[in-house]
Amino acid sequence: MSIVQGGPAALVLEDGRIFRGVEFGAVGRTLGEAVFSTGMTGYQETLTDPSYHRQIVVATAPQIGNTGWNGEDGEALSAGRQASGESNKIWVAGYVVRDPSRTTSSWRATGSLQDELVAQGVVGIAGIDTRALVRHLRTRGSMRAGVFSGSALVDDASMLADVKGQPSMLGADLAREVSTDAGYVIEPVGGEARFSVAAIDLGIKTNTPRMFAQRGIRVHVLPSTASLEQILDLNVHGVFLSNGPGDPATADGAVHLTKEVLGQGLPLFGICFGNQILGRALGLGTYKMKFGHRGINIPVVEHETGRIAITAQNHGFALEGEAGQEFDTPFGRAQVSHTCANDGAVEGVRLLDGSAFSVQYHPEAAAGPHDAAYLFDRFTSLLEGATK
Repeated sequence: MSIVQGGPAALVLEDGRIFRGVEFGAVGRTLGEAVFSTGMTGYQETLTDPSYHRQIVVATAPQIGNTGWNGEDGEALSAGRQASGESNKIWVAGYVVRDPSRTTSSWRATGSLQDELVAQGVVGIAGIDTRALVRHLRTRGSMRAGVFSGSALVDDASMLADVKGQPSMLGADLAREVSTDAGYVIEPVGGEARFSVAAIDLGIKTNTPRMFAQRGIRVHVLPSTASLEQILDLNVHGVFLSNGPGDPATADGAVHLTKEVLGQGLPLFGICFGNQILGRALGLGTYKMKFGHRGINIPVVEHETGRIAITAQNHGFALEGEAGQEFDTPFGRAQVSHTCANDGAVEGVRLLDGSAFSVQYHPEAAAGPHDAAYLFDRFTSLLEGATK
């Protein structure tokens, strides 16, 4: 017996293409940018990633939900904030799948994916040809969309007008909408802190502070609006810029803060959105990609070593630049350090003096792969060198 409720639903794209299926999750209406993720596993981590805020995620894997929903993976982020997956809630605007699993097959599951979507009010759709949908998005590009079911499922013209009436992701300033309201601290694992880091929450994932904590680092997670004075008052040894949603061209506050941090000579490490922020601070521009990189199987080349890592990614914007490109900045000579082996997109930048670096992908990747986890060790070594 299917866990899908069975009522009719429709996914409407802004170019007029309509995919019809059945209700999955909550019933109603949701709007967002239609994107696809190629991950075969880790749907809970995907759904709870704040970087997917205001996006309707299409799963390319044909069956989703077989391990249910695991509420036991959460850990306390701060008083009253319990994480389940990569944050304390589901952030996607909507979820699109082909074949929801009819049963839950994990002893760790605390419920079904369907039940969790309903509980958190996430509108989805199932039973559509996701392969045809992904081919359409790869050809036409990510676009505004809407999922409609129940009383929201009205005539096609009205639904299309609703979809076209929403703002584009281009120019969207979303980091403040997902950032913490107040700072909190994650203590290191197993004793006294070797170092402390200020992590600017632009949409931070739960596993990132955990990766620092495993290396003996105390993490002060600060709101996206944090000032340099707040950072310096903490007497931290370095600064981290997290992942997050939206158009990096709108994040002028974070770029200004990054320039101030670089001016202080504090070691700096950034991932995903943080890579775009560091790149902008160093003088590079950004652009919206046709359909972005979202999945856990994307190859990246590190040009200094020739090393290739299979990485987890989630970004629809990228830095301008070319493989190995060097350029002058107010903070010294910099380089495009990493690019994607598939399409040449910039995947990392660094200052050549080693004081700051960032990558476009997720070295903290949950549920994997773990090829790039060594970057946390690299940053730890940078902190060690800065304190000698």
